[in-house]
Amino acid sequence: MPVPSSVCVFCGSNAGADPAYTAAAEDVGRGLAERAIRVVYGGGRVGLMGALADSARAAGGEVVGVMPQALIDREIGHAGIDDLRVVGTMHERKALMVELAEGFIGLPGGIGTLEELFEVYTWAQLGIHAKPIALLDVAGYFERLAAFLDHSVAERFVRPETRAMLTIADSLEGVLESFERWRAPTVHKWIDLDES
Repeated sequence: MPVPSSVCVFCGSNAGADPAYTAAAEDVGRGLAERAIRVVYGGGRVGLMGALADSARAAGGEVVGVMPQALIDREIGHAGIDDLRVVGTMHERKALMVELAEGFIGLPGGIGTLEELFEVYTWAQLGIHAKPIALLDVAGYFERLAAFLDHSVAERFVRPETRAMLTIADSLEGVLESFERWRAPTVHKWIDLDES
């Protein structure tokens, strides 16, 4: 598929312990903007989210934030972006982010980042969308997650084709190349139905 014109980036609202995480978020924001790829993200002004948005804006990029009103009320919404969409719930936030994006990148983050990532991964597995998903593995952050997913395949909870839907790269260029090679699998998710 062609490189998406709009990419949703899931990332932490904290900066994390390693300065490499913030540097990567800045590189992704700037790199997407320089390629005229719109950045869709969670709308925060703090942590990796803020670094992503600020670097994309500084490079002249289009940035769309999506945030529930409850988080806006806590004053962590990014007032410096041109398009901050306020929704009622976290569920609405994710649905709108998926609607606005043609692909998804996961950067380091906590349970919220992983929850968003795995929801879009699950939707891809079920055929609800056919958009590429990739992790940018900064400083080995996602190595154990990749190993766990491989273990899930070995234990017959995840199909190899489903595992392959989530690509992992160590650079934005690698992520975008994986998007170009990506093809939605045509198998269903239920392994045991093949054997009955």
